[in-house]
Amino acid sequence: MPDPFTYPQHHDFRTTMNFRESQPIYLQIAERLMDEILAGKYAPDERIPGVRDYSILLQVNVNTTTKAFDRLRQRGIIYDKRGLGCFVSPDAMQQILALRRATFFNEWIPDIAHAIRQLGITNNELLSHIEAVQSKDAAAPTESSN
Repeated sequence: MPDPFTYPQHHDFRTTMNFRESQPIYLQIAERLMDEILAGKYAPDERIPGVRDYSILLQVNVNTTTKAFDRLRQRGIIYDKRGLGCFVSPDAMQQILALRRATFFNEWIPDIAHAIRQLGITNNELLSHIEAVQSKDAAAPTESSN
């Protein structure tokens, strides 16, 4: 089961990362960049930091960051402009949401459903808890209102 305490990431984008042992660093870097795109730090067709700059920011080896960028390129989230660097794909947000939804439905839900059965949680009980959490989330201040 994916670690429910590490997905999705919520990064303070101004600091270096605290990497988890349970996942390769390049995947964590790719997740961070996707989080930054979803948070609006980089708009569609906007240039993102180069591999070297991002490596310095996160204090990691350039090869590790290159692997993360390659993964994002393969998934259509970023693209290269020869001589200019990497840019956010026009449909990056939709791509990221589709990837994360697929992970949620294909990896998380089966494990959650199994736990629900084991614990004897009813659908009404589950829905009630989900609604309570959503209410708290809706009432919580956002980063932009701080």
